[in-house]
Amino acid sequence: MRYLLLSCLLLVSTCPIFALDDDTIIGKWIDQKGEAKIEIYKQGNQFFGKLYWLKDPFDKNGNVRKDLNNPETSLRDRDLKGIEILKNFTYNRDHEWTGGKIYDPRSGKTYDCKISISEEGELNVRGFIGFSIIGKTEIMIRLN
Repeated sequence: MRYLLLSCLLLVSTCPIFALDDDTIIGKWIDQKGEAKIEIYKQGNQFFGKLYWLKDPFDKNGNVRKDLNNPETSLRDRDLKGIEILKNFTYNRDHEWTGGKIYDPRSGKTYDCKISISEEGELNVRGFIGFSIIGKTEIMIRLN
């Protein structure tokens, strides 16, 4: 019986989902298409993510890509590289980061969002309106 209990404890402690803590998402990530890289960081008790690399940083005219679709006209002239696209996430005990927003520079829209990490260590970023059932998940892979 003692060996069974010890084996179960060892299994649980080595399982990736149980090894998560609130800082697990901190770091650099790339989307599956290889088009963008983000860096997730923590300020106080909240998590944020900045776009720090683009596969195509220039538009068809050779100019640095701007945030042209932003609903705030004063922000349309800012470079896409460096903008904060993930804001105000907090970690909960269900191994998720919730309560945040994601900004989509392609559409200029901001969505409710939650983030989780799969058993394989991939970052699941789910943007949605109202209910997370109706939304889209972007999968990102950690960079070293």
